[in-house]
This record gives sequence, C-alpha cells and structure tokens, in this order.
Amino acid sequence: MKIAITATENNVNAKLDARFGRCSYFAVYDTEEKCIHEFLANPNKNSEGGAGPASAEFIASKDIEKIISGEFGGKVKSIFETLQIEIITESSEKTIQEIIDELTF
Repeated sequence: MKIAITATENNVNAKLDARFGRCSYFAVYDTEEKCIHEFLANPNKNSEGGAGPASAEFIASKDIEKIISGEFGGKVKSIFETLQIEIITESSEKTIQEIIDELTF
C-alpha cells in the first residue's frame, strides 16, 4: 500500500505539513517495501484557488490508498470518500519519520 504524508520539506526529518492542498511535498511511503518511495513536490502549492481538490486528484493519480495530513477541507474529504482513499489527521508537530515509525509498529 502507498501512503502519502504531507511534508514541509523533502526529507524524513521534516515536519508534517498541516495544510493538505497547499503542502510543500507529499512523502510517499510504501508499506510493502517499508520505505519512502519518493517525495513529490506539490504542483498546487501556489494555486490561485482550488488547491485542495487539485491536490486530491494529483494524489489519486499516484495510486495512493491513504493520506495523512494536519487538516483537510470539506471538498477534499468528499473527493477522497468518493475515491475510497482513507484520510488520517495527525499532529503537525511530528516529523515524517515519527509518523512512519508509528505506521510500522
């Protein structure tokens, strides 16, 4: 399974980005390989409007099954529900590595 985690930077020591639609990066963690597969720059970070739905479509195109972020807007929640992508809200004080460690108990 691929899990996307919103990140402030493109490394495992970065903090979780509280903003889903305008996050800086998506860390893509592969649960089968037990590693970060890649860091994807968010192409919608500086969008004039509609960053949340556009970012949801971007994530869906990467075969992500679960997304972890600090918060999700109402439009994004309904998009993910339709796409059957699980959303998890997490504390933005945690690093990407801390979140991964919790996933791989």
